[in-house]
Amino acid sequence: MPHWLQLMLESLPSLLWAALIFTLPLTLLSFVLGLTVGLGVALGRLFGPKPLVMLVRFYVWIFRGTPLLVQLFLIFYGLPSVGILLDAFTAALIGFTLNIGAYTSEIIRAAIGSVPKGQWEAAYSIGMTWSQAMRRTILPQAGRVAVPPLSNTFISLVKDTSLAAAITVPEMFQAAQRIVATTYEPLILYVEAAILYLAMSSVLSALQTRLEERLNRYGGFLEARS
Repeated sequence: MPHWLQLMLESLPSLLWAALIFTLPLTLLSFVLGLTVGLGVALGRLFGPKPLVMLVRFYVWIFRGTPLLVQLFLIFYGLPSVGILLDAFTAALIGFTLNIGAYTSEIIRAAIGSVPKGQWEAAYSIGMTWSQAMRRTILPQAGRVAVPPLSNTFISLVKDTSLAAAITVPEMFQAAQRIVATTYEPLILYVEAAILYLAMSSVLSALQTRLEERLNRYGGFLEARS
């Protein structure tokens, strides 16, 4: 067996374990929390009072305009200087959540804005309140529009979690770095890590395509009925 293949097979369990224990949980938790933050920010920007609009716009401006790696460093290495100590995973989770929240807020805001005003009028005409109209009429339609860009954001997040290695989170990329430190084979190990990231992204891309196809069929069914 070639040396490079043997090394890949021997290191594969460690990389997969790090992906299962740290990379995937960090990705899922960050995306769910970030999506929640993004929805709140989008609604605040669209329907909130002027002071709130200014506040959330400032938040989006900061987190979209600065590198994610810098944000992680500020949270993990910077906050201890003011007495706030966080473990690496928590710091990464906060950093990714705030970053994803800023990006998804813009996606959700645009998706809500794409729903015709007639849908609001129709909802109000049958006695719905604002919250009922938003929950039952506007968000389902906006969600269909937002799925492709949100799916792309999720896939990008899977790859971006490798940045957590810079603040000592023992996720998959740092597991590869640790093995490199003992084997002195960076090319083989980093190629293997890249293949694993590519495999995860490919699976998610295939799922995204299936989801979009189902939503398109559902959308066509609704349009046919209307």
